[in-house]
Amino acid sequence: MAMERARRFVDALTRLEETGELDALLALFGEDSQVSNVVSHRTFHGKDGARDFWAEYKGMLRQVKSTFRNMIESGDRVALEWESNGTAHNGAAVSYEGVSIIEWEGECISRFYAYFDSRVLGLELSRGSAPRSEAPATVPA
Repeated sequence: MAMERARRFVDALTRLEETGELDALLALFGEDSQVSNVVSHRTFHGKDGARDFWAEYKGMLRQVKSTFRNMIESGDRVALEWESNGTAHNGAAVSYEGVSIIEWEGECISRFYAYFDSRVLGLELSRGSAPRSEAPATVPA
């Protein structure tokens, strides 16, 4: 079935974002998996590492919802183009976009890596001052 792996990941991530429930997402990761992103200073290993990574993701924002523009699946590789919107713990609006690459071995994810503009996200989380968080300017008539 085309896009089956991409859909499994997206459905599990949606469950995490909506309910905080990690189990469906963690069930996708293999014992030797690697999980990271552009802002992490380390690679998280195995199911325990995946648990730590996704708990940090969910804990970073008070509320978050990801939407997916493109899902590409070819063989054992999935590429997801996404935008995540939410609210930081300081009340600031957060909106950032990126791409996640997922590598599969059989039925398990062996590697997950997310690419996004960490500067924009950092400004939004700390001060709510990134351009995407600011109210749109009004244009004089």
